Amino acid sequence: MRSDIKNSIDIAATLTPAARTDTATGTGVDLANYDAAAVVISTGAVANGAFSIEVQESDTLGSGYTAVANADLDGTEPATLTAARGRLLRRSYRVDAVVGGHRYRLVPSSHVDSRLTRDGRKLGTLESEGDGRVDADWEPDATPTPLDHAVGTALAAAFGTGAAPWWETVGDIVAELIP
Repeated sequence: MRSDIKNSIDIAATLTPAARTDTATGTGVDLANYDAAAVVISTGAVANGAFSIEVQESDTLGSGYTAVANADLDGTEPATLTAARGRLLRRSYRVDAVVGGHRYRLVPSSHVDSRLTRDGRKLGTLESEGDGRVDADWEPDATPTPLDHAVGTALAAAFGTGAAPWWETVGDIVAELIP
């Protein structure tokens, strides 16, 4: 089953990526006319290990924020993201995310697609051209949850999909060496 997730979600950045040495607070997101929200945290390198997040809510945009009760969260905070080499000699990276007790992995499977797995089981193939839109082709026997959709979309939108295979990379290196 192919679904176009771009018509189902909106993305709002609340805190721009930057090197930080002190507390930083993101801006509020108005959730009027929405049924739910997915929070994605992309940290980059955390040098001193002193990293934590807290999802907060308020009835008034801009003030009166309090922590969202754990019972109201579908998953846990924070998620852990790890980027690693995708495959030998590829110019790509795989991305591992631990969210809600599940290990997700997004790894390139062709020039344009990446495979999404949860706990080692293939969920589907995702494609993103770097414009924030993600197309998903879910496996026939997979039943992706809303969390699967959110994590897969966030990883594909943030890190991109697809990569050149090793033999093409080797061909590029050899072509560069020939005068």
